[in-house]
Amino acid sequence: MVAPASVPETHSGTEAGATSSRIEIMSKYEIVIGMEAHAELLTETKQFCGCANEPLSAPNTNVCPVCLGFPGSLPVLNKKGVDLSLRTVLAFNSDINRRNFFERKNYFYPDLPKAFQTTQMAQPLGEGGVIEIEVPQPDGTVEVKSVSLHDVHMEEDTGKSSHGEAIGDPYSSLIDFNRSGVPLLEIVSNPDMRSVEEAEAYMTTLRQILLYLEVSDCKMEQGRLRFEASVSLRKSTEDPYGTRVEIKNLNSIKSVRDALRAEIARQTKELDAGNIIEQATMLWDEASGTTQKMRSKEHAHDYRYFPEPDLAPLEIDDAWLERVKASMPELPRARKLRFIELGLTPYEASVLTSTREIADYFEVALEGYYKPKVISNWLANELLGRLNAENVNIAQSPVAPVQLRDLVRLIDAGTISGKIAKEVFDEMFVSGKDAGVIVEEKGLTQVSDTGELEAVCRKVLEANPKAVEDFLGGKEKSFGSLVGGVMKETKGRANPGLVNELLRAELEKLRS
Repeated sequence: MVAPASVPETHSGTEAGATSSRIEIMSKYEIVIGMEAHAELLTETKQFCGCANEPLSAPNTNVCPVCLGFPGSLPVLNKKGVDLSLRTVLAFNSDINRRNFFERKNYFYPDLPKAFQTTQMAQPLGEGGVIEIEVPQPDGTVEVKSVSLHDVHMEEDTGKSSHGEAIGDPYSSLIDFNRSGVPLLEIVSNPDMRSVEEAEAYMTTLRQILLYLEVSDCKMEQGRLRFEASVSLRKSTEDPYGTRVEIKNLNSIKSVRDALRAEIARQTKELDAGNIIEQATMLWDEASGTTQKMRSKEHAHDYRYFPEPDLAPLEIDDAWLERVKASMPELPRARKLRFIELGLTPYEASVLTSTREIADYFEVALEGYYKPKVISNWLANELLGRLNAENVNIAQSPVAPVQLRDLVRLIDAGTISGKIAKEVFDEMFVSGKDAGVIVEEKGLTQVSDTGELEAVCRKVLEANPKAVEDFLGGKEKSFGSLVGGVMKETKGRANPGLVNELLRAELEKLRS
């Protein structure tokens, strides 16, 4: 067995350190990764009270006795929060506990005013389930892998603490309780991921599904979607799992990826030195690129879970479940496979299903015009390119799906050329006008009159005797310059196919 390269001394999550450490780890240890995702739900009010679900409002303005944990206040469950949670459970094909209940998870922390979090453990809303991820491989292919879920459960969010320099005082902390009580859905995976790349694919896929379901806006920079990664190492697949270490304080997919690489490097170094990995919760310090110990990892008994006495068990009947099922959209992977069946490449289908809004736009543009490849090219290459350059969401596109469809129909009809169509599209993007209106206003209709084009062809041939001589002498490339001359003479409005045909006919006359 070839000895592996040494592990870098730092536990850095940077690209250079991560690459070398991953080569080391892959040759010596198997990486085992699990993930917890916390998604804030798109409800108007909080989970157990009528306060607005607007965590970014002025601090401590969306609060009441219930979400502040005042004695004697009673919670009332948010029905829409349950609907959104059920939609998610259905998307993952989890087993639904038709009778489930909430519990109190007891612990003291400054941003937890009740000194307990209302959550689910013994009887969560959903158990099991699977998320299929696509993992890019070094050879350019994609591997489809299934990541199984442990459970999906409902709970409430905590308040938000801000410390030190973030509030302008290195010796102080402030707490905002606007987030306290916001509906939260926790999705817990099993430790099925075996690389940082798989973990990244899992997070990306999960976020995409939640956006398709419209259960969360998934704005990680605002804490609306948060991931906590757990990682351990073992020497081989035959060995039991190693000691799990959880990483918190992660506000982007990049942070999770970098933190995992740093923690893997740290554990590798410890194991190489013959040390034992302690179960702990680590924080990710982005500034130093290191994971740092926060506290020893608690066990379930440390939280003293017990059923929430102020909330009755939740019963999900057939009518409720069927109503939620009827609201389910087509999920991104199923939609991608359907688009591939339309004749698109996997890459094209991935681009068009990257968001629900783009996929919806594509399907509306395709209505009554069954040329998926044509619509795909214009949408992906022209429209999305312009939207990205302008940093505009497709929902705010100045070119509607029906307008894009009408534009390509003008090309098919021979009214305008492909080149002119791009000019028309640019004007559409700026003005929002229909393609037909722009073509008429600017006189851009394609010239297809044979007599008119014959005259232009003869004029171009007379003006370019050298190119004519070269073509007749066997230099086919010179034909392109003659075509370009005709297009220039007609300001790009000539029918390209007809120009080719008429030019060759005129050249044949000269040859004879």
